Amino acid sequence: MQIIRNFRREAPIRKCRNRRFDYEHARVRNAEPDINKNSGLHSQVAQDVFIRLYLALKAKIRRKKMGLKGGFPRFKSIDRVKSLHYPQSGFSLKERKLKVSPFGEINVKKHREVEGTIKTLTLKKESSDKWYAILTAETESVHTPKKEGEKVGIDLGLMTFATISNGEQIKKPKHMRIYEDRLADVQRDLSKKKLRSRNRRKAKLKVARVYAKVADIRKDWLHKTTNNLLSRYSMIALEDLDVQGIAEEHGKGVSDAGWSTFTNIISYKAESAGCEVVFVNPKNTSKDCSRCGICVPKELWERQHNCSSCGLSIDRDLNAAINILKRATLGTSIRSQDSSEHTLTATVGMTESNACEDGTIVSSMKQEAVTSAQARLG
Repeated sequence: MQIIRNFRREAPIRKCRNRRFDYEHARVRNAEPDINKNSGLHSQVAQDVFIRLYLALKAKIRRKKMGLKGGFPRFKSIDRVKSLHYPQSGFSLKERKLKVSPFGEINVKKHREVEGTIKTLTLKKESSDKWYAILTAETESVHTPKKEGEKVGIDLGLMTFATISNGEQIKKPKHMRIYEDRLADVQRDLSKKKLRSRNRRKAKLKVARVYAKVADIRKDWLHKTTNNLLSRYSMIALEDLDVQGIAEEHGKGVSDAGWSTFTNIISYKAESAGCEVVFVNPKNTSKDCSRCGICVPKELWERQHNCSSCGLSIDRDLNAAINILKRATLGTSIRSQDSSEHTLTATVGMTESNACEDGTIVSSMKQEAVTSAQARLG
């Protein structure tokens, strides 16, 4: 850590702004042997810590060349180091004992039995002071026959969590609302504690555990909901939303709904369920008439779709769900995940770790969440 601090002193942010700094020959590259020898960690784990720092510096230069804003990589104290990665060796699992170098044997609670050959291990610490061992295993591909059944489109919303094209609605549970009072109490108690005191660390841990409780309840509900949908339908069509952009403008409501987690879970579960999940462009799904295709402009507060051309009058969310299904069946989808796609790697560990996150982002917004997106979507 002392070597990294020295490097930060020699290459402050002002040097990056005033002149070009050659990170290719910076002392951080020459510091790798010393970091590996003096860290006390397994050699590959220490190398991974160095690689994270080096990639952060490279990313800063790349953003600067592209004209994007980005600060200098922040020094992370021991409290901010959340994980250790073992890419090849230095660990072994026998029954309920996980042997990790240099920590020795650790008692573990298995989420499920490990199938296949274990390849990597990541030790992860959550804010609630819980540790998780995430094992990545390689297994043989198993073909799952494609399911025959009804095809549906699903429109995600805030008033109701989801509206299905067959008329069914899934009510939105208010996970955060249930714990708002408890969260306000522990946060108020945290604000009264002295900075960097032991009591403040204890109060901070209480806040983290309340947030973890809400996240666990939300994720449990999402898993049960996705399992129910995948067991009933052969194809599910969804909007490819920029959830992060929507959440930045709309705030807590979108985050509490868990749209992003829902789409991630249903995508990776579709393969083993023999179901196909298709993502379509969300532009004007609420405005276009599902019967005649005419665009009917409407404000956010208008919850009913009334078409003056064909006379169709239905709920706007149901109209959007039907349009989503039509776009998926007409072959205008952006991306899909079905049972014909097989992967050779599977993550075996606690459900708190999202190992199948899809990084695809489409520049699109949802009218039900952000009224200012009207102009961008036309």
